[in-house]
Amino acid sequence: MVRSDPKIAVWLRELRHALHRVPELAYEEKKTAGLIGEQLSRLGVPHVSGVAGTGIVGLIDGRPANAGMDACVALRADMDGIPLQEETGLAFASTNPGVMHACGHDGHMAMLLGAAALLQRVRPPGKVKLLFQPAEEAGGGAHKMIRDGALEGVGMIFAGHIDIHFPAGAITVDSGLICSYTDPFTITVRGRGGHAAWPHEAIDSVVVAANLIMTLQTLVSREVDPVYPAVVTVGRVQAGTVHNVIADKAVIDGTIRSAHPETRQKIMRGLQRIIQGTAAMSGADISLQLHDGLPALINEEGATAIARRAAVEIVGEEQVVSQGRPSLGGEDFAFYLQEIPGCMVRFGARREENHPGPAHSSRFDFNEEALFIGASWLARVAVCGLERLAAGELSGHR
Repeated sequence: MVRSDPKIAVWLRELRHALHRVPELAYEEKKTAGLIGEQLSRLGVPHVSGVAGTGIVGLIDGRPANAGMDACVALRADMDGIPLQEETGLAFASTNPGVMHACGHDGHMAMLLGAAALLQRVRPPGKVKLLFQPAEEAGGGAHKMIRDGALEGVGMIFAGHIDIHFPAGAITVDSGLICSYTDPFTITVRGRGGHAAWPHEAIDSVVVAANLIMTLQTLVSREVDPVYPAVVTVGRVQAGTVHNVIADKAVIDGTIRSAHPETRQKIMRGLQRIIQGTAAMSGADISLQLHDGLPALINEEGATAIARRAAVEIVGEEQVVSQGRPSLGGEDFAFYLQEIPGCMVRFGARREENHPGPAHSSRFDFNEEALFIGASWLARVAVCGLERLAAGELSGHR
């Protein structure tokens, strides 16, 4: 097990606080990128800015790998905040009105900078790319990082995510599917407007939309095998302008979350069927638009074995646990895993006292003991991955 370095632990907290104060939305992470760039320069890590818009790629070039291999492992941290007004009351709370770090990305960035500091000490047996990625919450940042060449020469990739469902000191490691497919959708209901007093002369888009929303809930409760996790959530409804006018249009925005391809397809087919039936019943014109979502995050078995080994070395075997059932949350780290082997773990960060709100809430906070553990694991998994690549035990290709 690793022993905490008090000096680095304090530095990591300071980094997290500095980053937490200046949260920025997807592709707007300019101040954030500036802080990261300053720290990488102080550590002597060469880096390129402007990747995928506001991302940064640093490179730690260690000693030549064995057997003549030019081994390279990537480590990734996400940068963007969430459009929420912070209500934590923290001394280092957001100074950007309406935006906060409510998913731990400030911690992820601090961890990766900490890993960079630790790797500079040990001289890894190959190259380590440090990917500071924008726009994870928007779902397109990883794809654009890949497009801009962030994975060139990389054999494996690793990342971790703060999770307050687990106690501080724990690391979850699982192979296979750990995060779901995410499929955003928009349903547009076009009825016929009219006076509130004469509904028979109109087709009420609000009533049609309400009926649709309630019926959509039966997709999971009555059509999906209950042993397979799935959710259909409506997050936004917009219709009407005043109280005494029947709205001619309603817009419904929602998301489908599913952990298995067959379940995903069944829900999508059911969604189309319900829309067609509701349109026929109401006389409204109803259209469905499926937006680009995220693929499922599937940890590769060989990379997961490396992640588990590193976790055991950092926190001890008893603290390496399973997350249990796959999460229905989305994570665009999945795009990297479609290209090369890799693994994402979770860092336990539950606070035992003064429990904050959950992730993506205005009161979210986490136990900062996770920062040093995360930094240590990232540094160690990079070394372990390089050793495996140099030994020729993993190809680095799908």
